[in-house]
Amino acid sequence: MPRFIARSIALGACAAAVLATPALAQAPNGETLFKQQCGVCHSIAPAPGKMGPPLKGVVGRKAGTLPGYAYSGAMKAYGVTWDAGKLEAYLAKPTAAVPGTKMMIGAANPAQRSAIVAYLATQK
Repeated sequence: MPRFIARSIALGACAAAVLATPALAQAPNGETLFKQQCGVCHSIAPAPGKMGPPLKGVVGRKAGTLPGYAYSGAMKAYGVTWDAGKLEAYLAKPTAAVPGTKMMIGAANPAQRSAIVAYLATQK
């Protein structure tokens, strides 16, 4: 039994060391989260095969106006200029913010959503 306890303590110490590693303990950054959660449909620069519009310059752009993308009538009529607050609200629940939008899935986790929005704000 003492051998089992010693192994358990050693295993616990290893797990604590791994979790204490800064790269593993920190949440993914906005770029990583964007790629994970948004990258299936969106890109930063125009890219073939994406369902959603590219998001370079989205902060400061009027909703539904990027040339070359077929926005829903609801998004075209939305009429706001995207800023961090409006993007946060939209990404929290796209269909509630803009009923009739084509985007069905947002970013439910507030910290992750904020990181994504902060990342998008750097993409000018």
